[in-house]
Amino acid sequence: MNILFLNYEFPPLGGGASPISYDIARHYAALGHGVAVVTMAFEGLPAYEVREGLHIYRIAAGRRKKEMCSPDEMLRYLWNAKVFLKNHLQKNHYEVTHVHFAVPTGILARWVKKNYNIPYILTSHGSDIPHYNQDRFTFLHRFTKPLLRAVANGSAGNFAGSAYLAQLANQQLQPHIPYQVIREGFDAATFVPLPKKQILLSSGRLLPRKGFRNLIAAVAAETFPFELHICGDGPDRPHLEQLAAHSATPVVFHGWLNNESPQYRTLLGEAAIYSLISSKENASKALLEAMSAGCAVLTSNVSGCPETVGDSGIVLPPDDIAALQNALRNLAQHPTLQQQLGSAARRRVLEHYDWNKTIPQYIAALETAAHSVQVLK
Repeated sequence: MNILFLNYEFPPLGGGASPISYDIARHYAALGHGVAVVTMAFEGLPAYEVREGLHIYRIAAGRRKKEMCSPDEMLRYLWNAKVFLKNHLQKNHYEVTHVHFAVPTGILARWVKKNYNIPYILTSHGSDIPHYNQDRFTFLHRFTKPLLRAVANGSAGNFAGSAYLAQLANQQLQPHIPYQVIREGFDAATFVPLPKKQILLSSGRLLPRKGFRNLIAAVAAETFPFELHICGDGPDRPHLEQLAAHSATPVVFHGWLNNESPQYRTLLGEAAIYSLISSKENASKALLEAMSAGCAVLTSNVSGCPETVGDSGIVLPPDDIAALQNALRNLAQHPTLQQQLGSAARRRVLEHYDWNKTIPQYIAALETAAHSVQVLK
């Protein structure tokens, strides 16, 4: 098949959904499918390149930050991507589209289907579903919900990486074709355990819902026998740095790090403990990375996090700072427990998260979508 692959956030842009979509696309190409990725441009990145068999086209949108995209940038991307595709689709043929995020790229996929009769399947990652990301898009979703429903209803298949998000999407959008779960795969050879150091690591966009404030508060009141390292950037960083300035436990801010960089892979491999106590999370790529690296994982007992870690990590209420402090003390006092949890986490990734199981499910959905249009013809 020739597959049109739409995602406004594609590495090195975006958060956890970005590398997930890249992994899916490169596996399509490795199986011999043609894949054209239409994504957003950023300063310093080529407008067109071929990487691992992927033809990547980057559309100008005036994006200012790698880690985050604003609504006005999304609108510019939509407009300019339509202009690009009007020309591109006259010269190139695609049987089907795989689109990531109902907004903004789902809007683009729906337009492509309407004007060029190319069906699409949709993968949602969280922020495109109402009531998932309430610290950024609550106001916007008041107006976009009918459009999100129209995008889901136009799709030949709707998918999410966790049962939590699939259920939320079905409740909020009530699409004609209900969301189904296709678990995210993972390449366990990418993140491997290294000799552990006394490092507590957390990573992600620096937003209130990600739990960085509570994590700093948990370590600030006493001196723990490790350093807290935070990788990421976002609007909450100035406030987090103020909180960390008075912490009894050292806090190190690394800023935004590409998860493919040797620096991040080494840091995660050496971290003894990883924390992501987020109030909302779909199927977190960051958790899978930490589990694969053999970290003892602390995460939330809500949304998609318990599904990801199973019994290989410690789950806690996202706003319970005292419970987080107790868990950190327990891990600090029992290195053997750190090792046991780290080994269990690595084993869970190897046993349950395998692209060889995930990709065939997506290929089947793409083939079904492409065949449905051929039958209509």
